[in-house]
Amino acid sequence: MAYQITDLSNLNLAVLIDADNAPRTALGGIMQEIAIYGTPTIKRIYGDWTSPNIGSWKMSLLENAITPVQQYSYTTGKNSTDSAMIIDAMDILYAGHVDGFVIVSSDSDFTRLAIRLREAGLRVIGIGEKKTPAPFIASCDKFIYIELIRTKYQEPDEDQKSGQRQRRAPKKYSEHPQVPADTIRLIADSISDIADEDGWAFLGELGNLLIKKRPDFDARNFGFSKLTPLVRSIPRFEVDARQTGDSKTTHIYVRDKEV
Repeated sequence: MAYQITDLSNLNLAVLIDADNAPRTALGGIMQEIAIYGTPTIKRIYGDWTSPNIGSWKMSLLENAITPVQQYSYTTGKNSTDSAMIIDAMDILYAGHVDGFVIVSSDSDFTRLAIRLREAGLRVIGIGEKKTPAPFIASCDKFIYIELIRTKYQEPDEDQKSGQRQRRAPKKYSEHPQVPADTIRLIADSISDIADEDGWAFLGELGNLLIKKRPDFDARNFGFSKLTPLVRSIPRFEVDARQTGDSKTTHIYVRDKEV
């Protein structure tokens, strides 16, 4: 589980997917990623299934046991799918059977919904493409980019979707990734926020704080599989692996050497 997110694990989740703003070819990987955080007890996808544009979803929905919800486009230029998802989300919220929601969309129209669900004490995980507007990202407890999911689960890209199936090498994490200066400052500031008197911060707590500050923070964005190797790659930080009472368990601590 990424970053030891103890408050985002083993949740009963309602997964609501906007078919107008989610790629069909990444659906399998999306559902695998969701399984990291809990059990999707409700799985629904919203769209106008009479439209030929989304008719190709059928096999993907059957493979992942997702229930399609029909929503007609009553007026040209208006997205009625958003309204249907929001209404269902509030019904699910008041039923009280889930601990959190996964909203799969790159549409900023769900920003207020995410805020409202969090106000009610539920966790909200957003999944969308990198084009997703910042307000929706910030309104979630955690936000995961679909591009990362494609890389992790080697989902087919849009060229393959359209029939242009080209042989290409599997995507791998960069051998020499570069971490931007603003991200290094974010990590350093976060270490300072939680460090003990000697300047050491527990890595698990650091990971939680980074996601709270920036929901789309993910080591994979910078070419690393986990937070630990990301921090180790930055000369500014010192990493210490400490043994616990359990010989199989090691706690990782990090310190900012410039303080």
